[in-house]
Amino acid sequence: MTLSDKEIIVKDLTFRYKEQKDRNAIEGINLEVEKGEFIVIMGPSGAGKSTLAQCLNGLIPHFTKGHYSGEVVVRGIKVKETPVSKMAKEIGLVFQDFEAQLFSTNTKLEIAFGPENFGVPREEIEEIIRRVLKIVNLEGLEDRPPSTLSGGQKQRLAIGSVLACMPSILCMDEPTTDLDPIGKIGVFNIAKQLHEEKELTLIIIEHETEEALNADRIILMEKGKIIKDGKPREVLKEVDLMEKIGLMPLQIPKYFSQVSNLEKADLPLTYEEGVQKFKELGLQIDEGKYQEILRREDEREKSYGDVIIQAKDVEYVYSNGTKALDGINLEIREGEFIALLGHNGSGKTTLAKHFNCLLKPTRGSVIVYGKDTKNSNVYEIGNYVGYAFQNPDHQIFADTVYDEIAFGPRMRGCTEEEVKERVAEALKAVDMEGFEKEDPFALSKGERQRIAVASILAARPKVIILDEPTTGLDYKEQKRMMELVKRLNESGHTIIMITHTMWIVAEYAHKVAVMRDGKIEMYGKVRDVFKEEERLLELSLKPPSIVSLSNRLGKTFLSVEEMVSCTKR
Repeated sequence: MTLSDKEIIVKDLTFRYKEQKDRNAIEGINLEVEKGEFIVIMGPSGAGKSTLAQCLNGLIPHFTKGHYSGEVVVRGIKVKETPVSKMAKEIGLVFQDFEAQLFSTNTKLEIAFGPENFGVPREEIEEIIRRVLKIVNLEGLEDRPPSTLSGGQKQRLAIGSVLACMPSILCMDEPTTDLDPIGKIGVFNIAKQLHEEKELTLIIIEHETEEALNADRIILMEKGKIIKDGKPREVLKEVDLMEKIGLMPLQIPKYFSQVSNLEKADLPLTYEEGVQKFKELGLQIDEGKYQEILRREDEREKSYGDVIIQAKDVEYVYSNGTKALDGINLEIREGEFIALLGHNGSGKTTLAKHFNCLLKPTRGSVIVYGKDTKNSNVYEIGNYVGYAFQNPDHQIFADTVYDEIAFGPRMRGCTEEEVKERVAEALKAVDMEGFEKEDPFALSKGERQRIAVASILAARPKVIILDEPTTGLDYKEQKRMMELVKRLNESGHTIIMITHTMWIVAEYAHKVAVMRDGKIEMYGKVRDVFKEEERLLELSLKPPSIVSLSNRLGKTFLSVEEMVSCTKR
């Protein structure tokens, strides 16, 4: 066999970063990829997925140094012996932090950058730009600066800028992290289209399992090693294995593995297959138990306190003339847990920033605990409302965890004794006692996220706003973060959460407000809103598959556990 028989050959690849003490980032990786294959690589945080991707295009070992052994051959080229600039023509990499990839002054120039550097003639570049804009659905935005695009548009532009170099292999590292559910499907549709249209070899690194069904192969990684490599319909039925390594298993096979004695091979994967299997097995829903769930929900509704935040006819226009909010009316009561949903750019974050005085209405009013925000400031409203930003690194600045959390109480004139008490209380709440002397920037993303929440808790606000609190976290970390948020809500905090992760809304939120173009289009209890699937799809949202399954059976269940508890066998 010659080196070029396979598109990618990885032999005994091991890499350890300089700062790594305890184990290798990847170890003993052996992998062969055929031309035109579509592969999804999955695994929890720290599994080595991104490290492997950077070994494929030579960023490791050429830019990132460490202990490297083994061999990577891409399209017959030995990566270790070839400069990254040459590898970029063969394999394009879209980074996890895709915004770091964008630097040009407009969309068109961003796409042209790669071909220009490879000396492609100008007339050909024009044709490449036209074709790429069509593929990534950014036609009409040629002259827009990347900074003015929504998260989803930036993501598609990053993909487009790599595609423009016409690589034979495209590798995307978690390309759907910040996207709404329909945006995620959009990226996978682009992937599918590219895969079908030409002989492009496609590698996608993902936490999410749902969209991986379209791949030719799924590779599971854990602790730097490949632990499973097979067809999606086989790998995605490995419910126990996925849970064990910290990946979210598909809800449909998980449900049927708990309510039936089906062999693994016979488990359905999609909600359509699930409806058929439910009927085949003669399963039924226990009406009494379902009514009990609804009764408990009604009881919770009655337990909320007074209205503490009120938005009346709120409009907001940014300085560039963009109208981000258009006639918002919303009341939030003490003890509620409300999720703000909507496509990228629908106005969710703009609205949330009005609740803590970061923004003030252009028209209308926002009343927080009886105070009109137009006559208040962030410091005053901050006594009631804390805000955790999407990226904890936009919030964290101190050298130690203790000083980070102590900052708020110190600003409010607390004695050092009281500061100490509040820091201890906040660390206990986020389950991070013992981290006081650590450098927050040396912690994992999930840990930094919890420190950001702790720094808000130390100010003892009554309301906590969380902007995408689980972005970039794997399933285990997401669960851990949300169990913390649930505890905070149960201990009396009102929670306002912005998220794209629909299973989290289903399992944790009480109410939901769905936004589109600065307006609230749907509002109500999560169960009532998630019943209306067609309407949600119009609003770029897609409920979790267990909700879709149960809706087709005439009931609306919000989690696998809920549906299992009401299933009669």
